[in-house]
Amino acid sequence: MTLETRNEKRPQVSIIIPTYNESQNILNVLKSIGDIIPKNIFTEAIVVDDNSPDGTGKIVEDYLKNVKKIAGYTIDIIHRTTKNGLSSAILSGIQHATSDTIVVMDSDLSHPPQIIPKMIDVLKKYQCDLVVASRYITGGNIQGWTTKRKLMSKIATMIAKKGLGVKTKDPMSGFFAFKKNIIKELNFDALGYKLLLEILVKTKGLNIKEIPYTFENRKFGSSKLDYSTIVDYFKSVWKLYKNGKIKTTNEKRNSVRFLSKAARFFTVGASGLAVNYIISTLFTSGLTDFWYIHANIFGIIASISTNFILNKVWTFEDRDFSRKKTLSQFGKFSMFSSIGALVQIGIVFWLVDTYDISYPLALISAITTAAFSNFVLNKKLTFKEKLWN
Repeated sequence: MTLETRNEKRPQVSIIIPTYNESQNILNVLKSIGDIIPKNIFTEAIVVDDNSPDGTGKIVEDYLKNVKKIAGYTIDIIHRTTKNGLSSAILSGIQHATSDTIVVMDSDLSHPPQIIPKMIDVLKKYQCDLVVASRYITGGNIQGWTTKRKLMSKIATMIAKKGLGVKTKDPMSGFFAFKKNIIKELNFDALGYKLLLEILVKTKGLNIKEIPYTFENRKFGSSKLDYSTIVDYFKSVWKLYKNGKIKTTNEKRNSVRFLSKAARFFTVGASGLAVNYIISTLFTSGLTDFWYIHANIFGIIASISTNFILNKVWTFEDRDFSRKKTLSQFGKFSMFSSIGALVQIGIVFWLVDTYDISYPLALISAITTAAFSNFVLNKKLTFKEKLWN
């Protein structure tokens, strides 16, 4: 269906708008685009609906039947039979698009349509390949998010930038414009909800510009961010990490070894919890009947000792047990373990007391941070290894 019958002139801009349960927002988005896009830019909006239970697709269909035609502006809708994910929906829209310039935006009014002409102007002015509407450059902002949501976004952005080597300030943006030819040879995984990140990792030598905008949290409908979305994001990052911008065989080998050693270190740490528990309970049993504080101290000493030995032999593959070296390493290992415990307590208190984050989430964040810092310190200072190998 179209708002205006297509003529021989091909659209100059195709705007891809994926939807799922956006019945309260979609018509306002479509109307705003029609009002804002200059009439001399022939534009098509392509709504890709994943069989929304709230009837989003039917609302768009009814709108197309009854609204007056607007010169230079058409609307198409793609009805998909199942919910197959945001990235997959965007790719369906791109395949349907007939113009060489693609704009991707959300359908919940968080991406202001008035930014679209600016993105198109930047594409033309600088002859660039990709324009990202950014929340994280000067002039960009986020309105309406909780501190928890902002923190999650910052962490996801940091993972993308540090883990995948992406230079763009806002690689998690869902609002961007690009020349269609830059993805011509790409094979997309379409896993998760951030297609931009996949484009950034899988393309080379792009001329990229970022422009600021203010992200406004949705007023109607519910957020699509849930546990499965977070899991899909980490799966996507891991897949991109393995298959993305790894420049040399040596770099790949070093990074895999680093992650392998980190995994061993964390596994040993988990075994230490079991040792601590077993020793502590044994010393409070009927056989010894120690005071529980004393028993716990023995449990801690035992867990630190077994952790040290396992990490020395297994994680860091150090078989030199000479007395002076081993005692020095054990002293450093014990010190860093104690620092890690203090860091964990401090982070838990900071997140819960300052940002009102739930205790379980704060505890997981604290344990992860403390364990990673403990691993880095011991790798570098206790066992004298280069950090990145």
